[in-house]
Amino acid sequence: MFDVAVFGSLFLTLFVIMDPPGITPIFLALTAGRPAKVQKRMAFQAVCVAGGVIAVFGLLGHQILDYLHVSVPALMIAGGLLLLLIALDLLTGKTDEPQQTKDVNVALVPLGMPLLAGPGAIVSVILAVQRADSVATQVSVWSAILAIHVVLWLTMRYSLLIIKVIKDGGVVLVTRLAGMMLSAIAVQQIINGVLQVIHSA
Repeated sequence: MFDVAVFGSLFLTLFVIMDPPGITPIFLALTAGRPAKVQKRMAFQAVCVAGGVIAVFGLLGHQILDYLHVSVPALMIAGGLLLLLIALDLLTGKTDEPQQTKDVNVALVPLGMPLLAGPGAIVSVILAVQRADSVATQVSVWSAILAIHVVLWLTMRYSLLIIKVIKDGGVVLVTRLAGMMLSAIAVQQIINGVLQVIHSA
């Protein structure tokens, strides 16, 4: 009642798209300045939000997009623009200001969505669920989704140990690097969305 090939394929696909190692500096930058207990809670919240979004789209993805008359490329471009705005804040140092970070739950946006549960992950899950034509493959698909979210939580949860080593100066450096990485991810996502629009025209 379990298809190892389906599990492995989807898990690897989601690992590449959701990128647990790559999310670490972004998580540290967005949660900098908060108590460790709050950061740990936000790591769990981000994974729960991402898991909830992925599950909903896995079950009702096509119906939701059709009802809203939204195409996948439009979803990719919108997500890219949102990420770009956040990346600019990181690059310009706006997130260093306490009033901008401590009153906002970044576990919901941008961590939970669109960083973790982005258009790429959503589309991959929608397609995987559609192709699952037996109980074994369905179990494998949902097991892979659960497994990647456990990996994401463990990665962010234990990335907090890095802060103890790099101190405040290191956090500033990580914040700038995260801004650069995030802006590149955002631009690539916008480009991918635009290319899909061109190819489907």
